[in-house]
Amino acid sequence: MRKHILALAAMVLIAGVVSAAPKKGYKITVQIKNAKDTVLYMGYYYGKYTPAMDTARINKKGQFVFESTTKEVKPGVYFFSNPQGRYAEFIINLDKPTFTLKTDETNWITNMQVTGSPENKAFYDYQRLNQHYYSMYDSVNKNTPDKELAKKRARVLRSQLDTIQDGLIAAHPEYLFCRMLKAIKEVEVPATKENGDSLSKVEKAEYYGDHYFDNMSLDCNAMVRTPSAVFYDRVERFFNVYLGQASPDVICEFADKMIDKSRPAKDVFQYLVNYLAEKYLRSNVMTHDAVYVHMIEKYYATGEAFWASPSDIDSEVERATKWKKLLVGETAPEFGVLYNDQWHHLSDVKNKYTLLIFWSPTCGHCATIIPALHDFYQKYASTYDIGTFAINTDIHEEDKWKDFIKDKNLYDWNNYNGGVANVDWKELYDVISTPVIYLLDKDKKILAKKIDAKMLVEIFKILEPGFKE
Repeated sequence: MRKHILALAAMVLIAGVVSAAPKKGYKITVQIKNAKDTVLYMGYYYGKYTPAMDTARINKKGQFVFESTTKEVKPGVYFFSNPQGRYAEFIINLDKPTFTLKTDETNWITNMQVTGSPENKAFYDYQRLNQHYYSMYDSVNKNTPDKELAKKRARVLRSQLDTIQDGLIAAHPEYLFCRMLKAIKEVEVPATKENGDSLSKVEKAEYYGDHYFDNMSLDCNAMVRTPSAVFYDRVERFFNVYLGQASPDVICEFADKMIDKSRPAKDVFQYLVNYLAEKYLRSNVMTHDAVYVHMIEKYYATGEAFWASPSDIDSEVERATKWKKLLVGETAPEFGVLYNDQWHHLSDVKNKYTLLIFWSPTCGHCATIIPALHDFYQKYASTYDIGTFAINTDIHEEDKWKDFIKDKNLYDWNNYNGGVANVDWKELYDVISTPVIYLLDKDKKILAKKIDAKMLVEIFKILEPGFKE
């Protein structure tokens, strides 16, 4: 197997015992025989990131000493690395940890000796065993011409390693090492129900989703400070792949279940709430803002976001309150603009469908999206009774706006400059960048948003049976 897989295994297979809240201070001594470097860095894992936290220079004894009496180190996976990016990992899971890692420049992992930390000794013992198995796996692949025989032998090796892992998990469930080994194990989906009937594909998928996090210790604070393959990647895969096409209600249901499991671990709870709120805040999927609104209402507005300042909470709640009125299925807020000495209101558009468009003549995206949208309108407006309410957001560039309309022949749209209005429509519709495009029904209910001409074609295939491009 390739070397990068060995590196991945090294990241995942780490030993340690979960402890109580850490005390400040640590002393980690690293000694590398024939060291080529004079400086090493100490860092840790957090989600997908690897922040640095300390620097050590070689002393007269040939040691690199990472030491502090004031810094707090929380349970998790840490590492030391040289300026070229070579690294070795270790566990911090003790109050004021003090231990020594002694190795040789030729191979940091293979030659590592640990003093003062049984957990880290177990880590390196297992890592060496793991590398031995992967070396045998590589040898089988290279030296067995018969591919089927090679696969069979590889399965035997994999089974042996799995047995060792399962034994460690059963013997030491309190070890962080074992928690991580268990966390990366896929959920086994049963083939049949309790009554003996076979599970359908849908039922298997539902079981997989319901039990996806069964093997992960979401109630353990150290989970957020593990290599990305253990925690971050699995969370990402669940929400991006398994729930990628799910409705907001389903996403919120799974998110709440997961967050509830993490409540005993404040660090995991904070990470998940932040991660999910930010993820769906920035999503380009038209319905995903409903998930963001849910996260803010359930965890920020209720005071559970203990890490956020009052001003940050107020800001998030204000935005969520605004977005809640703009969700798909809600009625678009009414407003009017004064243009050419006449008031024009959104409700004046009496068509079956309304394209509500906020755009600017100086916007780069508008330069491509607006003409394509107009092409869609010209092609289908009369057939499907589509009206428009197009607002110029760059109110001080009225001449450029008029030139754009003339150049692109947008005269058949209801074009209005948004300079004078009965409400602050930028605030009302959260128009921060352009274009912002909504599709409304005859009652001005929001059918779709965050759309362009290509998406409209697909939407109308659903709305209008027999729709043809």
